[in-house]
Amino acid sequence: MPFLGVYTYFILRPSQINTTAKYSVLIIVFLLTIIFPILLFITLKKTKIIGSIHLKTTRERIIPLILNAIIIILITQFITPVENFIELYYFFTGILLSTLACLFLAILKFKASIHMIAVSGILMYFIAIGVHFYININLLVALLFIINGAVATSRLYMNAHTPSELIIGFFIGLVPQLILVNYWL
Repeated sequence: MPFLGVYTYFILRPSQINTTAKYSVLIIVFLLTIIFPILLFITLKKTKIIGSIHLKTTRERIIPLILNAIIIILITQFITPVENFIELYYFFTGILLSTLACLFLAILKFKASIHMIAVSGILMYFIAIGVHFYININLLVALLFIINGAVATSRLYMNAHTPSELIIGFFIGLVPQLILVNYWL
């Protein structure tokens, strides 16, 4: 979802950005949010810190969430600084707040849906981007609402989460993005 957010941001942003800077950010975000986490997963699985990609217990979630928070901090500080990409900086700050909230709940033995956190966070971010740039992305927003529903339905169908875990996950993703809109919109 972070890479999708950055990629779509560069497509929707009306002003021109240096092509080199754009591709540099995209490549680094791709590496840090997709490739590096896959390598971390393989390492955590081989060392038996986690049992599977499903992170079924709250205990299994703690280390991956801490590592994700570190990655997001690196991105906000070095890749998308506020003075260069204010929208992306606050997008990643919202992701960091969502990650920390999920980590806090995992420590308290509550398993919020990380899938719902991701899709609801990107939904709110795209709503804000549409408002910020005065562009009509209603179709994209509608699609994201459908995706939110599909994710929730699939998580229930697979018995991966309870309804309360999905609802809490939805709000953990959405609320930080909504609050941080005040700083860049």
